[in-house]
Amino acid sequence: MPLTYWAEHAWLNGTVEPGVAIEVGGDGLIAAVTTGTAAPPPGAEPLRGLTLPGLANAHSHAFHRALRGTVQIGSGTFWTWREVMYRYASRLTPDTYHALARAVYAEMALAGVTCVGEFHYLHHAPGGGRYAEPNAMGEALIAAAGDAGIRITLLDTAYLAAGFGTGRRYRPPEHHQLRFSDGTADAWAERASARVPSAHARLGAAIHSVRAVPAEALPVVAGWARERGAPLHVHLSEQTAENDACRRAHGGTPTRLLADHGVLGRGTTAVHATHLTSGDIRLLGDSATGVCMCPTTERDLADGIGPAGQLHTAGSALCLGSDSHAVIDLLEEARAMELNERLRTRTRGHWTAAQLLRAASADGHAALGWPEAGRIETGALADFTTVALDSVRTAGPLPRLGAETAVFAATGADIRHTVVAGRHIVRDGGHRNVEDVPAALTKAVAALGD
Repeated sequence: MPLTYWAEHAWLNGTVEPGVAIEVGGDGLIAAVTTGTAAPPPGAEPLRGLTLPGLANAHSHAFHRALRGTVQIGSGTFWTWREVMYRYASRLTPDTYHALARAVYAEMALAGVTCVGEFHYLHHAPGGGRYAEPNAMGEALIAAAGDAGIRITLLDTAYLAAGFGTGRRYRPPEHHQLRFSDGTADAWAERASARVPSAHARLGAAIHSVRAVPAEALPVVAGWARERGAPLHVHLSEQTAENDACRRAHGGTPTRLLADHGVLGRGTTAVHATHLTSGDIRLLGDSATGVCMCPTTERDLADGIGPAGQLHTAGSALCLGSDSHAVIDLLEEARAMELNERLRTRTRGHWTAAQLLRAASADGHAALGWPEAGRIETGALADFTTVALDSVRTAGPLPRLGAETAVFAATGADIRHTVVAGRHIVRDGGHRNVEDVPAALTKAVAALGD
């Protein structure tokens, strides 16, 4: 049914406006936006605080949420962290993955996320055997997002090798990686093509990395995405070891390898892009390849600080993701991108609060194939979220500074409401579909064992 929301303050086209009525049609689209509305119209749902477009979490591995806390013990590197990740991956079934992802996506909704990009490579049963329904694990994720009330772009990921071998040969998948591999790029494409999208779900493709997808297979994955107009994502230069191995095998950087095989360009998003040469940055910018930064994971894994500022200047649109879910907080990701750049350069003010909010909303949605989302305007999807301006973190600043307050002071805990397709998913800080999200998370993680 059509309804009206009244935002005490709303972020419209980069400006905080007081008293905004947002009319939603029965189709889940915004039918009208009226400013200067001093009080809620009769029957309108009041949204007290600052209402923003829904946030897009452009890079997620839902099952990594089970590692929170566990991987904080002791020291190590990305590669030792990966061994713990494999252990949890080996225990998941379609049912347990659905339960975990449902809770994780509900946690995202509580943090203002209305759309998630799930970088999905956990395709098969332990040992690599196929489920009777070949896409059972992916369907579990799509169902989980629907249950949690958010949208999803399932980025079906090709993962075919364990890494570079001798010369230009690649090593076959190791035991823990057998669940990830379809064997060949053609077999991956055949399985990925069998999935049918639903109203809240869209499909995309992903190349896990240049170490996990042989060079000759890269055009197959890229071609699959281009033919369908689907988003294409790829982990890029997250680790210096990957760069070194790629140079030995192919005589160039991972970015150069992707460029030579037709992967870069509009519609492609490189994830992390932490360790790039100046030539890599030019290749990404000149081709209009987007970049997804995941600052909380990059710092948690001690990966490094990527050249976000240089990428932005070169022409790459930037979006944000929570990746391994050390925390799920897109406001923190936005803040961290700016603060990391301050640490790297020892200067302040690389992005405005408005630019950072766009990275967390409109640009993230565009990277996930939802260009009609991420804006509060007529004709856009009625997906928005409200940040409290009266919490201990946000009280004090003038409301007209709400964008700056949201980015540089608020956290996911300050999200008061989340609306998707015009439907209240989070009201007054409580999830309406998943009654007790902490309990659901506890139960889902416990089911995977110690």
